[in-house]
Amino acid sequence: MGKLSKLLRMCGFDADYYKPGLNLENIKNFEGEDRVILTRNQKFKKYVGPLKIYFPEHDDPLMQLRQVLKEFQLADKVRFLSRCMECNEEIVPVDKESVRGKVPFYVFDNYGTFLQCPKCRRVYWEGTHVEKMRDKLRRVLE
Repeated sequence: MGKLSKLLRMCGFDADYYKPGLNLENIKNFEGEDRVILTRNQKFKKYVGPLKIYFPEHDDPLMQLRQVLKEFQLADKVRFLSRCMECNEEIVPVDKESVRGKVPFYVFDNYGTFLQCPKCRRVYWEGTHVEKMRDKLRRVLE
C-alpha cells in the first residue's frame, strides 16, 4: 500500500501511509479522522466501526490507483503534483532564488518554476521525470 499512497499523493490526495502496520486495535486511532482505510489485509473484514475500509484487488499499484479513483469517483478531482510525495503536505510555489544551492546547477539554470514542501523542504520542478509521471497517470485515467 506504500506505493499506492505515493501515487495518491502524486494525484493530490491526502494519503497517509502507516508504516508500522495497522491491526484491529490501532485502527481505532483513526476513527476520529475523515479517512478511508485502504488495505489488502483480509483480517480487517472483521472490523466493526465508523471507518470505511476498502480492499483493492490488484497487486499492481497502478491498477490499485485506477480502482480507488473509480470506486470513490475521484478522477475529476486529481490535482497533479500538489502534495509532497514524501510527507503528504501540500507543496507551495517558491521564488527561484530561494532554491539556489538546493537543486542541481543545471536544474537551477534551466527551470524557472519551483515548488517546495513547507514541512520537509523538498523541492519540486517540472523536469523529465514529471512527464513520465504524467504519462503513468494518463494510462491510469484512460
